[in-house]
Amino acid sequence: MPAPLPTAPYDPLTAKERELLFRTAAYLNPQESAELEKAVAYAFHAHDGQTRKSGEPYITHPIAVATQLAIWHMDIQGLCAGVMHDVLEDTGVTKTEMAANFGETIAEMVDGLSKLEKLKFEDHAEHQAESFRKLILAMTKDVRVIIVKLADRLHNMRTLGSMRPDKRRRIAKETLEIYAQIANRIGLNNAYQELQDLSFQNLHPKRYETLQKAMNNSRKNRRDVAGKVLRAFGQRLVSANIEAKIKGREKNLYSIHQKMLAKKLRFAEVMDIYGFRVIVNSIPACYAALGALHNLYQPKPGRFKDYIAIPKSNGYQSLHTTLVGPYGLPIEVQIRTREMDAVAEGGVAGHWIDKSGRHTTDQAMLHTNRWLKTILDLQASSANAIEFLEHVKVDLFPNEIYVLTPKGKILTLPKGATPIDFAYTVHTDIGHKTVAARINNTMMPLRTKLKTGDSVEIITSEHAKPNPTWLSFAVSGRARSAIRQYIKNMNRQDAIALGENLLQKALSSLLPQDVLLSDGLREKYLSELSGQNTSFEELLYNVGTGNTLPVSVAMHIAELAGEHFGSEVKLSPVKVNGQESGRIHLAECCHPIAGDAIRAVLIKDKGMIIHRDTCPTLLKTAPEQQLDADWDSINNQNYRIGLHIQSEDTHGLLAQMAQAISGAGADISSVETPSKTQTGTEGFVEFLFMIKTKDLAQLNQIIHDLHTIPHVRKVIRV
Repeated sequence: MPAPLPTAPYDPLTAKERELLFRTAAYLNPQESAELEKAVAYAFHAHDGQTRKSGEPYITHPIAVATQLAIWHMDIQGLCAGVMHDVLEDTGVTKTEMAANFGETIAEMVDGLSKLEKLKFEDHAEHQAESFRKLILAMTKDVRVIIVKLADRLHNMRTLGSMRPDKRRRIAKETLEIYAQIANRIGLNNAYQELQDLSFQNLHPKRYETLQKAMNNSRKNRRDVAGKVLRAFGQRLVSANIEAKIKGREKNLYSIHQKMLAKKLRFAEVMDIYGFRVIVNSIPACYAALGALHNLYQPKPGRFKDYIAIPKSNGYQSLHTTLVGPYGLPIEVQIRTREMDAVAEGGVAGHWIDKSGRHTTDQAMLHTNRWLKTILDLQASSANAIEFLEHVKVDLFPNEIYVLTPKGKILTLPKGATPIDFAYTVHTDIGHKTVAARINNTMMPLRTKLKTGDSVEIITSEHAKPNPTWLSFAVSGRARSAIRQYIKNMNRQDAIALGENLLQKALSSLLPQDVLLSDGLREKYLSELSGQNTSFEELLYNVGTGNTLPVSVAMHIAELAGEHFGSEVKLSPVKVNGQESGRIHLAECCHPIAGDAIRAVLIKDKGMIIHRDTCPTLLKTAPEQQLDADWDSINNQNYRIGLHIQSEDTHGLLAQMAQAISGAGADISSVETPSKTQTGTEGFVEFLFMIKTKDLAQLNQIIHDLHTIPHVRKVIRV
């Protein structure tokens, strides 16, 4: 049995905050209230002696977090996690101790909320990303974790003033990019807007203050207009026998600021400061109210959206329309049922508010769970925490479009999505095998940006594979993550194949074939690798990436075989065919082409780089990193190289040089004139031609033909 907790002798400020918490959480039953009292006392003693930057007792922060959760009607486990959310991170209490007092569920929630303070990281970005990944993965097990975190972030943002300016800006930027978007994604609309405004206030304090003053100055006049619209709405709906509750609301400052930036407006030119919400009893009443209001004020064309028929990805449903109101002012109106309003305001938090209405509020939970499934997919295919954070940020992008499959199913995609994003949303295998797409029955490029209402059909091939260039236009986190993962796996297979090739060549020069193929040698070496907690595949990968030299591995295997006599190891030349894998590259410094004498250099994490044997880079490279190389059969491969030409400046010169190059069968990629005249010499000009040639013989022919032009003085291969 856990030891009984001592009675908490609360100081006046803490006692006041505690009283507010229990007043707000009056919906709890007596047993639950006792459990919350126990959690408050536990956190109070754990944080004893700790203060906030403002000088207030630290415990006032977690109590305020729990109070915010009570405003959202969070259940008792969520409230206890909220009031103890910093206990594991900031005090000596262990997870085991907390579980003994409050159960595994609450201890798991608090652990998910704790940052990774005890691990060492290279930099702050990595620390932030790893802590965020831990939080998000805890959220996929229990969505209440992120609701507690949002309450925590909301109170921290409200009390950010005591922090250093640079820290305020960093926290505000993180809040705007991540936590405000998560609040929007799970439907906590009020928290979303407040986090936006608080971030705006701390990122751009002067702009915020100026905009707030302008809002205050204009509020009276605009309130008069809003009152007139409210009365007109009420009268029209009553006359149409539609029972409705009508609310007027000001837009938050951040959204007004974003509109001013996007449309290059001054504040006085932003007309739609007020929005209106009409709440009715049923879905048919939503459409009836829409018709009644459209008869009252002229609707603006193209500004109607039906999120009832096609809900947003966070479960949000409403009819949106914009009307031309008094004095020509635009009036934005949202029309929805009471149940839709509960989801819009509370989102997934509404799941705990009204048990009698769970069949409606569970819509938000359903959409949130779908998103959490996507998050798990992103985690599985991300190489590290920073990449995972990037994918989640992309997935939190708030603007959405709605497109149709050939069977009429509606899919939600981020704004700017392409057929590639669509394909990966349907299934990862469909994305991998995509070769083309029909949009509205017309063949269109895969980089085409989709629009709401588009019907998309994906054409696949069993032999197709993802193209790295897709990353330049795919926008969804799911698509980008899947493409990157596939490319990494392909590069790994390339590296393993190269490593196997290099090791085979090294071994062939050391061991007789019968020894090389013996089962005894293989088993002996594999057993040694197993003792080193690695595998033969991993060894081949390290050889292929240049992390391990094939010669050293071959020497060691030869020693195991008892067949190494101390003679110098000589590898067979590496064969290069110009169509290189992800682990064999032609050097950019010397641009080798078929026919050149070449050598290969093993570079850690890059694989094999092919250089001309006269390249200065080879002189700087250790001999043990170099391998002999030779050209294999060439299949119409083109190589891009540069020719630096010095000539007398004369009429028609460029045309003659172009004719010499194209006449030899090469293509010209570009022409530049790096310097109009040679130093101290008038009447001379320099050209830099970038050309595509198939081999050394063709290049030599081009250089010969250029030298036959009378005015050309020098041709240098770059």
